[in-house]
Amino acid sequence: MVLVAVILLLSTNTRGVFSSYREKEVLSLKKLQWSQRSSKTSFLSQKSRTENGATILEMRHRDCFSGIISDWNQRLQNWLQADRIRVKSIHAQIKILASGKTEAHSQTRIPIASGVNLHTLNYIVPVTVGGRNMTVIVDTGSDLTWVQCQPCKLCYNQPEPIFDPSLSSSYHSIPCKSSACQSLQFATGNSGLCGGDAGTCKYEVSYGDGSYTRGVLGSDRLILGTIPVENFVFGCGRNNRGLFGAASGLMGLGRSDLSLISQTSDVFGGVFSYCLPTTDVGSSGSLILGGDASVCKNSTPFSYTRMVPNPQPVTFYFLNLTGITVGGVATQAPSFGKAGILIDSGTVITRLPPSIYEAVKTEFLKQFSGYPTAPSFSILDTCFNLSSYDEVDVPTVKMQFEGDAELTVDVTGIVYIAKSDASQVCLALASLTFEDEIGIIGNYQQKNTRVIYDTKESKLGFAKESCSFY
Repeated sequence: MVLVAVILLLSTNTRGVFSSYREKEVLSLKKLQWSQRSSKTSFLSQKSRTENGATILEMRHRDCFSGIISDWNQRLQNWLQADRIRVKSIHAQIKILASGKTEAHSQTRIPIASGVNLHTLNYIVPVTVGGRNMTVIVDTGSDLTWVQCQPCKLCYNQPEPIFDPSLSSSYHSIPCKSSACQSLQFATGNSGLCGGDAGTCKYEVSYGDGSYTRGVLGSDRLILGTIPVENFVFGCGRNNRGLFGAASGLMGLGRSDLSLISQTSDVFGGVFSYCLPTTDVGSSGSLILGGDASVCKNSTPFSYTRMVPNPQPVTFYFLNLTGITVGGVATQAPSFGKAGILIDSGTVITRLPPSIYEAVKTEFLKQFSGYPTAPSFSILDTCFNLSSYDEVDVPTVKMQFEGDAELTVDVTGIVYIAKSDASQVCLALASLTFEDEIGIIGNYQQKNTRVIYDTKESKLGFAKESCSFY
């Protein structure tokens, strides 16, 4: 008996508090801790390839390109503050679109990388526009693809040359009376503007955090991997400011007519998928355009759920969240199955209605007990001081959707290390303010998961995958 007690005591000191719940995963705190970047990765080093009719683009986190970051703790605080503002912007956009009001003005695999080095927790892929290679942010919550353009009235710094449409023989401006210009109302919430520039359609997109892009609508030859897309309509941004890091622009993967998915539906069939990598240096995932699932490297079968019809906010992808289990224990909340939740590659932390969040947090605390607490961190209110532990056992978190689809959150997406010494490690979920607000599944909870969107069949699937372009 004494020997057993000693073993249990040693287990507590090295792996955290001993627990008896059924479903858990070991989290290595040393491996997960944010580290300073000592070198930069070149934007243009990102790869692409074509395989079995699909285009595969390498995807990286944006901070793989920002070199040394001296104050990670402040950077993490800034990320979550920006994330809070993005969520407010999404909710405001949904309300505007649902009301019918608009503002009069104001198969190929592409590598996906984490955007940590580009100064936000977002993901980037390489593309070619008008013969110019560039790197753009991937965003399922936006429709209009845009890049910074010359002549630039106000442009943020980017390592790649700014696109100059005058040097592209295939570039054409989009006139005001075109259907593409009229589509801006649904794609951006702002109708196209016409001025003295020979009737050229002007656009404006505001992202709610003070970030914006303004410019003219144009078309050019877009190359995704090796697949050309002629006359691709995009925004030529001449006045851009905000939290875009050092990316050349943004790729809109939303659902309106101007999104990349809609414009390339004849080529890729309205199907795309991604596997979001971690923020570790050198980690990469992929954005796959096209419906050949054989090119995916998923380790579990896909489970599918239908996209919930929501014709007003056409940009977003809505699902029906029916349950969440923590450590194999089903949580109970009145909002399950009654309110849609959208999935978004641009939001970082998952937001849940208050009743669902409280149920999940309560069950998590019941199973993850005995650890010293730590102060809340920005939007995260359930935090622990784990600086004395090398490893801890973390309860699994699984989200269930209509049709028996399930998203198993990777262990690295369950907790958020706010302090590099693990003295502030938080449950990586946040509560919405009101029960009737729309929940959002953020990219932090989608890591190491293959998420496939089939817009023609109106369904979305999940499968586990260790993200890697190679």
